[in-house]
Amino acid sequence: MSKTSTNLFSRLVRFNTFAAIIGLISLTACSGGDDSDDPTPTPTPTVTVNLASQSIAEGAEVDANSTTVLTLTYSTSVKVSSSANVTLNGTKLTASRKTTDVTAVEIPLSLEEGVDYTLIVAKGSIVANSDATASAPEFKLNFKTKEKAQPVNPDIAQTPVVASTEPALKLYSYMVEQYGQKTISSVMANVNWNNELAEKVYSLTKKYPAAVCYDFIHICYSPANWIDYTDITPVKKWSDAGGIVELMWHFNVPKEQGSSDVTCTPSETTFKASNVFTEGSWENKWFYEQMDKVVATLLKLQDAGIAATWRPFHEAAGNSTARQQASWTKSWFWWGYDGADVYKKLWTTMFNYFKEKGVKNLIWVWTTQNYNGNSTTYNQDTAWYPGDAYVDIVARDLYGYTAAQNLQEFTEIQSAYPNKMIALGECGYGTVDGQRAEQGNISDCWNLGAHWSHFMVWYEGGQGSTNTMVTDGWWKDAMQCDNVITRDQLPSLK
Repeated sequence: MSKTSTNLFSRLVRFNTFAAIIGLISLTACSGGDDSDDPTPTPTPTVTVNLASQSIAEGAEVDANSTTVLTLTYSTSVKVSSSANVTLNGTKLTASRKTTDVTAVEIPLSLEEGVDYTLIVAKGSIVANSDATASAPEFKLNFKTKEKAQPVNPDIAQTPVVASTEPALKLYSYMVEQYGQKTISSVMANVNWNNELAEKVYSLTKKYPAAVCYDFIHICYSPANWIDYTDITPVKKWSDAGGIVELMWHFNVPKEQGSSDVTCTPSETTFKASNVFTEGSWENKWFYEQMDKVVATLLKLQDAGIAATWRPFHEAAGNSTARQQASWTKSWFWWGYDGADVYKKLWTTMFNYFKEKGVKNLIWVWTTQNYNGNSTTYNQDTAWYPGDAYVDIVARDLYGYTAAQNLQEFTEIQSAYPNKMIALGECGYGTVDGQRAEQGNISDCWNLGAHWSHFMVWYEGGQGSTNTMVTDGWWKDAMQCDNVITRDQLPSLK
């Protein structure tokens, strides 16, 4: 081979080798050396989100009125995604992280009685607070609500005797539904027009009583700088918070005509109940003046959509039904001092006057003395009963009565008034043989069968942390009892 041919051959080999290398590089590039067109890989979450607990169990039957929220607690700190999809029977709900627990989510519920429910929290709705790519799996919950409670006693009147506003009808209907099932808790206001003692009960037990009872005892002084019943703010505040309103009236009268000193006690006044019906008498004038003042406030409450139980002229018989009459066997209040017939006329006069003035938001409560706990010494006070057409609820006031004594009173009163709900109008400690006697625990009363429609604890300063006439232990027992209704368990009654 010539020298020229050799050089040409060498150049050709070098060229082919270079071309092969270039081709190999191109092939490598085409096969993925450049990853600009590849999809972005999904990052692995740095944490997992698992359900740790739930406030409603799968398949549970819950109370529609008291079950207002579902709480889901997770294994890590979570938040609700902006694209969250939470539904209850197909209706979308709004979930939020619990303010007091970063691992929990709350879902508000508005439930009806006797309904099957399916709640779904879609995947991606709840995510880790530290890594939004970490999502809880789908959560599905099936549960149902209890059927509407049926009255235990079918003889109980299903409609109130005079009340006709929607809130009053709702209140009465609710009380009938609960009668024999549960008892409504209540506390007396500190003398008159405030919510102080309800707040004290809450501070002790972390639950509010379902109701507060307010007394018109100082209406004769109102309006004044220390008491003004024309300002319904305290009552409206309680009602707006979901509480039941109860009203009563220690109806004070002047100690004598023209006196500014007032009393309820017959021995302290010349006010004669029978003279109330004599037009032009000072008793008649005072009676109607005071009723007009109360009516003005009742109408303000009515206009505000507030209904109430109404307990006037309570404990009328006092000791007057004793079988053996003596100097002490008298009525405790002026409204009972002139006997049963005058008393019943006072009641029906007020009833009809309130009705005439347009007051139709009251559930009327009459207080019996029953046997004063001793049927061998006292007669029944049925002669003082105003009549079924004028009374919605029959109440009894008991102080220092054991659970067994509560049962005896409840049973006897229910037997005497089978078509009325029976309530514990007042309760607290009493005195037996000169010693303090505690009121029986409401749980013990209930378990024995004293199924009061509601109970109301009286006030007294210095009694435990609540300034009421029962111990702190009594309140703790009551407010954790399954058969006691607290404010948070009430449905909307407006």
